[in-house]
Amino acid sequence: MKLRTYLLLANMISIAFIIILLVAFYRYMLLSMDQFIWLTSATVGAAIVSALLHFLLLRPIEASVRRVGEGAGRIAAGDLEARIEHTGFKEFRQLADQFNHMGSSLETSFRQVKAAEASQRELVANMAHDLRTPLASVQSYVEALQDDIIQDEETFRNYLSTIRSETVRLGNLIQDLFELSTLDGTKQEPDELKLSIVEDVLVELLPRFTKPIALKSLQLIVRLPDRRVSIIIAPRHLQRILQNLLENAIRYSPKDGLLSLLAEEIEDPSGKLVRFEVSDEGEGVPVEERERIFERFYRSEQSRSREGGGAGLGLSIAKLLVEHSGGQIGIQPAGNHGSVFWFTLREAVDAKKTTEI
Repeated sequence: MKLRTYLLLANMISIAFIIILLVAFYRYMLLSMDQFIWLTSATVGAAIVSALLHFLLLRPIEASVRRVGEGAGRIAAGDLEARIEHTGFKEFRQLADQFNHMGSSLETSFRQVKAAEASQRELVANMAHDLRTPLASVQSYVEALQDDIIQDEETFRNYLSTIRSETVRLGNLIQDLFELSTLDGTKQEPDELKLSIVEDVLVELLPRFTKPIALKSLQLIVRLPDRRVSIIIAPRHLQRILQNLLENAIRYSPKDGLLSLLAEEIEDPSGKLVRFEVSDEGEGVPVEERERIFERFYRSEQSRSREGGGAGLGLSIAKLLVEHSGGQIGIQPAGNHGSVFWFTLREAVDAKKTTEI
């Protein structure tokens, strides 16, 4: 039964009940027959007028309900951009506003799901490529060794070295994927955070880059605060962030280029922060790619990145580690050429906690 039919039927039943009561009362009153007929006729006429008015007044309500139903039907049919007009009574305007808000939320959620599906497909495709390339290389070298094609001892050792480097590359990629999976959807609580002394972390980290820096004849400049500074992050996480940023800077730096690692204390309304900057003299990152540079498996100049050995996960891991520690990370141009990757972390101001680490 339609809403208008139900309301009209309810109104008619109510009017009929009133008429019956009035007619019964008229019969018991000291009225002449003419008076009885006139009063009864007036009552019936008033009832008819009331029913007509009720019918006309129900039309705006019916129209409002119909608009909501049509909007819901359009959304159910897949048109998430469907909206309804803010007309009619106050309650229906509020209902229209809530309905439109629901439609906007559904549209946003649907777009996010679509973007997530596209990102997942891209992730799978990139993973397949990065796993297939070293596996194909290892397979070809192993087959050459099995078929006794290589008789020269030096070439034999070179093949084994290549196989080992490719397996190491596979292991690093799998480790990066595992670390990403453990970081996604997790958030460190304040009592889980540890403190790191910047100077101690760098003393342990920088010797690892002696060989790659020497191979490209790079110069590394390090600038730190005059005093020992502690920041709120686990030492291994700070090492991983700096390692990923330095590896990226070395990979894209030209031969005989200059690298810079800067750490400085800055003031912020939320408290003291330490800002790190890792800069290089490479070709830099185009403006249109700076928003995506921290996406997993994303590469600027993809072919050159793969030749350099990057899997496109280092910057994603660095971003997750920084954000999980309550910091921010970004990229900006370094003068005429090159890039500056920066991130900020909260400084530990409690001296007692610092001495306990």
